[in-house]
Amino acid sequence: MARDNIIKVSIEDEMQSSYIDYSMSVIVSRALPDVRDGLKPVHRRVLYGMSELGMIHNRPYKKSARIVGEVLGKYHPHGDSAVYDTIVRMVQDFSLRYPLVDGQGNFGSVDGDSAAAMRYTEVRMKRIAEELLSDLNKNTVDYQPNFDDTLNEPVVLPSMFPNLLVNGSSGIAVGMATNMPPHNLREVVDGTKAYIDNPDITIEELMKHITAPDFPTGGIIYGYDGVKDAYMTGRGRVVMRALATVEELRGSREQIVVSEIPYQVNKATLIQKIAELVHTDKITEISDVRDESDREGMRIVIMLKRGAIASVVLNQLYKYTQMQHTFGVINLALVKGRPQVMHIKDLIKHFVNHRLEVIIRRTIYDLDQAEARAHILEGLKIGVDNLDEVIATIRASKNVPEANDQLRRKFALTDLQAKAILDMRLQKLTALERDKIDGEYREIIGQISEFRRILGSTEAQKEIIKLELDDIRERYGDERRTKIVYSADDFSIEDMIADEDVVVTISNTGYIKRTPVSGFRRQKRGGTGMKGATTKEEEYVEHLFVATNHNYILFFTEKGNCYWLKVYEIPEGTRLSRGRAIVNLIQLEKGDSIKTFVPVRTLDDEAYVKNHYIIMATKKGIVKKSLLEDYSRPRQTGIIAIKIDDDDELLGASLTNGNSTILLAARSGRAIRFMETDVREMGRNTRGVRGITLDGDEDALVDMVVVQNTNEATVLAISEHGYGKRSLVTDYREQSRGGKGVITLKRTPKTGDLVALKEVSDVDDLMIITQKGKIIRMHCSDIRSMGRNTQGVRIMRLSDADSISGVTRVVKDDDDGDKNGGDDNGGGEGPDSSDKKPLSGPGEQATLGF
Repeated sequence: MARDNIIKVSIEDEMQSSYIDYSMSVIVSRALPDVRDGLKPVHRRVLYGMSELGMIHNRPYKKSARIVGEVLGKYHPHGDSAVYDTIVRMVQDFSLRYPLVDGQGNFGSVDGDSAAAMRYTEVRMKRIAEELLSDLNKNTVDYQPNFDDTLNEPVVLPSMFPNLLVNGSSGIAVGMATNMPPHNLREVVDGTKAYIDNPDITIEELMKHITAPDFPTGGIIYGYDGVKDAYMTGRGRVVMRALATVEELRGSREQIVVSEIPYQVNKATLIQKIAELVHTDKITEISDVRDESDREGMRIVIMLKRGAIASVVLNQLYKYTQMQHTFGVINLALVKGRPQVMHIKDLIKHFVNHRLEVIIRRTIYDLDQAEARAHILEGLKIGVDNLDEVIATIRASKNVPEANDQLRRKFALTDLQAKAILDMRLQKLTALERDKIDGEYREIIGQISEFRRILGSTEAQKEIIKLELDDIRERYGDERRTKIVYSADDFSIEDMIADEDVVVTISNTGYIKRTPVSGFRRQKRGGTGMKGATTKEEEYVEHLFVATNHNYILFFTEKGNCYWLKVYEIPEGTRLSRGRAIVNLIQLEKGDSIKTFVPVRTLDDEAYVKNHYIIMATKKGIVKKSLLEDYSRPRQTGIIAIKIDDDDELLGASLTNGNSTILLAARSGRAIRFMETDVREMGRNTRGVRGITLDGDEDALVDMVVVQNTNEATVLAISEHGYGKRSLVTDYREQSRGGKGVITLKRTPKTGDLVALKEVSDVDDLMIITQKGKIIRMHCSDIRSMGRNTQGVRIMRLSDADSISGVTRVVKDDDDGDKNGGDDNGGGEGPDSSDKKPLSGPGEQATLGF
């Protein structure tokens, strides 16, 4: 070899240059996703290859090997395992929040099992993946040559939804890595729309829409600091916990049941680790570990030894196993080919800018197509309008080129228009077909005008993005899977939530929401009410009470179980919204339903819980009193509050101080008054004692009132047909528990059965709810006191098919005046926010709707 062909270079320089080239190739062409469509090159090539093969959601499956060969041979010159592993991950519903590929066969499991070989499995695209490719054929994105310059492939996909946020991404490049969590599609769409409406929106405001990551395996996000850091800076540590419940067994034993595990945790490895901790005596209170998972869902059962404290064992499992796992968020993606760490607003901004460009390019393409078609139709119209002369010209021509020239010269046509006339079929000469040409032309002109309007208006382009996002949300959106626990040791969400009054409502179909009290205006006696909730047919608001955001709420079910929540954990809604299904907030037993509520100030103060009681009543007239402390540690699966007979159900519960007066009211219009001291204190798992003797099998208890000051208190009785009256508590003579009671409201066909009995005063307001969901709010002072044995006055005017389903009172501040006037037809003026005190003191009833 001639010395002239040898170039001497420094090995250090060559190593540096080659390594930089390699690094950039890995970063840009392999390991990091594009911020616009959230895909790495291999994912994009797989989806594009499947699209080219016609493997869409409603076509037959094809062998995985077919698409692997297609992608390898045309676009991705790497190993076949890289492509197949990508396909497998896009199939797994425990890896992607919204899988992009529909698989048939064995694609692995959460236990870490490998997928079957590509020759055995079959795939096609999911419908949601087609939304990433939508309008690809309309020049919406740039193309680039493939590895051998024989074909072109898209640089990015049009991506109709923010896939990077929705499905997340992970990858290790050279000197950098990305690890982005998935999110709930509905939340991401809402956040993106909020950004479009207000580009200056703060990250804190965005977090009201996109609350936290939503992992495909569910679980719990424990503590909000890491989420906040990730959203604000692009980096953070999200602590995830398995969803575990404690079940009681015979012989005073318990077992922990894990139904959801943290994202990317191997279930088999987790079980093996728990067994190892038991064998090494690291955890000594576990007797057995079983995997009872099946097609219905995950179920890891951890049996505890007799006398073991479940909460202690659970904390040990969180500490020593991946039942608590940390997801390190690094929002690193490619922006114009350069890696960049972004906060959540930047991620949304880049997606919106991408969609604006796609819509502009798509509209330009559609406009060009429409103008080309309009040009042809204009020529056809000229030809049809001068039909005889056109035919004569064509017949006089020797050949097609001459006919083309003659038509262009005589009628001032372009070459395309002349060709269209020459290609026109004879059927176009009929009157009907001529009308179709005119109709199509008018339609095309309208489309051209609309396309030009869109191109000239950024606001119109943004509206299109929002409409398309709404369509995606409606078709593919679902409920959150990952729950959020804000009360981690290092973070308290309460500090960020105003302690204000809210109205909590629950419909008869189990939807719950909280609404500021100011959302309901007052009306005077006899008003017709206003719409309190948007309900479906045969759905109505059944329960309502007032509390503050920082209160606890004990939920008692008709089967006698007890659950609890903080008020701020209940989703907030507007007065007309439907709310959230309560089964998504509380793990109710199958066939059970929430029946009554008791707001309490705290469950953490020992003096408070040991000096207050819960008194309960059932429809069959049974009453029971237990110490509040017995209900201060409910489990997620609930605890037994009272034993209920098979033909009975819980009616109401109230907080007392142990020395209250109890009134029980029956459907028949009778009520009994006795002292709370007549009811002895009992444990949780007991039935109670008789409180009132009912008038036959058709009679039932409808309400319970707990009174502190019997000398000044008045009670309000209301019938199902809208009649009511106030009477002094002293009008009801004190009796021994278990008697038949006295008449509290004279029952007639006009009044109907008694539906509610409430303690009220002149400074209180009332909220009355009908079965059709109407709510009326009025001053109690509008209802005069009268004798006990009367039918009362009309409280609310009802339609023939409506009836009152429930009543609650709203307590207001002493210095709150009458700010809202109104006539007897319910014409209240403006909102009122006077009600500051929650129903959280002793003796304050928080039930309704029976």
